[in-house]
Amino acid sequence: MTITPAREIAFRVLLRVTEGAYASDLLRRESNGLNERDASLAESIVMGSLRHRSQLDFLIVHFAGRATLKLDPEVRVALRMGVYQLRYLDRIPAHAAVAESVELVKLARKRSAAPMVNAILRKVDRDPVPWPDRATELSIPQWMLDRWRTQYADDAEGIARAALGEPQAYVNEATGRQQDIGAQSIVPLLEIEPGMTLLDLCAAPGNKTAQAIALGARVIAADRYIKRIDAVPGDAARVVLDATEALPFTTKFDRILIDAPCSGTGTLAHNPEIKWRLKSGDLAEFQIRQRQMIERALPHLLPSGLMVYATCSLEREENENVVEGFRVIKMQIRLPSREPGDGFFAAVIRAT
Repeated sequence: MTITPAREIAFRVLLRVTEGAYASDLLRRESNGLNERDASLAESIVMGSLRHRSQLDFLIVHFAGRATLKLDPEVRVALRMGVYQLRYLDRIPAHAAVAESVELVKLARKRSAAPMVNAILRKVDRDPVPWPDRATELSIPQWMLDRWRTQYADDAEGIARAALGEPQAYVNEATGRQQDIGAQSIVPLLEIEPGMTLLDLCAAPGNKTAQAIALGARVIAADRYIKRIDAVPGDAARVVLDATEALPFTTKFDRILIDAPCSGTGTLAHNPEIKWRLKSGDLAEFQIRQRQMIERALPHLLPSGLMVYATCSLEREENENVVEGFRVIKMQIRLPSREPGDGFFAAVIRAT
């Protein structure tokens, strides 16, 4: 049986994600040349399988009728794809979802597992299933849900639920770029006036750089990797550097933006693999680099200037704890489900 391009690409992408790749990046590359329908189906299967992973793993065991299952990665991915299509997608012929999942297992040279995959998927229906716990129902790691309950109380489950939905696409009218509405809220905190100088650290992919340029700023945009800096608008002076090290500037700037690399827990609807990849111990490592960036950048801020430190993280270790001890004059946090778009934290800092 022929496997449709959409399912074959989705299978390949999901396997690569288990090895550490990012789904959105792979989908952009793998979907080149696909028609719109196949590209949309591939994206739906990949993102849906990642967003609902806890639910899918529970359903696999439920329909298998066993307490535990030891599965090779290729077999588990094929089963997740099949269950997702059968339970969550409309207008997908059941026979296609089942048969092609079986063929994917064979393609991956796991032919001995094909009868089991076929048997499990043929039992899948859409009847309500009692979830074993709230974390499985919300398809979120228990440790992540627990810490959000501690930090955000009644908003915690809404944040997790928002990560299950397909995110709305937004376009920044000032730049013409696709940019999440939450991300658009950061640059206004800089209070940029035409002619001001801005040092934009960690600038790629350049959406916030473009916002600042549209407001009339003269921008130096920096990022750690040359392949990422290419996406930054050419109207900015572009520099490759590591923002945790001493900065090579002899001048001071009116404004500095640090859009710091972080855990990304505010972007789980866009990047659902993060919730399965992140470990609580990772937050301390992010915090060290984030604080170094502020310490390196502050000497380059004019006495009358403003710095904005921002992350797309919801975790205190990367947000309030990072800016502790600096001259913070304002903080804002956007939570998925409470505000539209991704979650973001920002702190406005004055020169010391």
